[in-house]
Amino acid sequence: MENQIKRVKRTLMHKGAIVDFYSDTMEMPDGRQVEWDLIHHRRGAAAVVPVMDDGKILMVRQFRNALDRITLEIPAGARDSVEEETICCAKRELEEETGYHSDDLEFLISLRTTVAYCDEFIDVYVARNLSASHQNLDEDEYVELEAYDLDTLCEMIYAGTIQDAKTVASLMAYKNKAGIK
Repeated sequence: MENQIKRVKRTLMHKGAIVDFYSDTMEMPDGRQVEWDLIHHRRGAAAVVPVMDDGKILMVRQFRNALDRITLEIPAGARDSVEEETICCAKRELEEETGYHSDDLEFLISLRTTVAYCDEFIDVYVARNLSASHQNLDEDEYVELEAYDLDTLCEMIYAGTIQDAKTVASLMAYKNKAGIK
């Protein structure tokens, strides 16, 4: 199928600070042309599952404009540049959003968040041996820090309280990889 569908035109519709919106003209196997939307994330991102010494996981509660509500998520953010390694981004976001620092980060999973119309990727790490530092939030960032045990977070996922895809996938991958029942 890959060779049967091809892009014949790409038109930039909007250039944003982090994402660009395109309209792609695609040719189908039968020769018809259709329009597909594409959101291009120019930098990629990183996220982190911060595990405290007692096993609780630090989470951030923040307002998300796309949903027009507050969500509970793992800390995450866009890379400063395409050259920035995602582990460096994860360390930075951990400290900025939670006020904790760690030099003990382990790669967990790489995600493609919404493959139907967006090329964003997020590399996720697990951070252990956390030490208190200080939050350094962006000027438009307002987050509350909370800690939960993994069982409670899983219950919140199944209840629909936590719906953020990177958070759901990351917590489930962490639980599976750690062999936590």
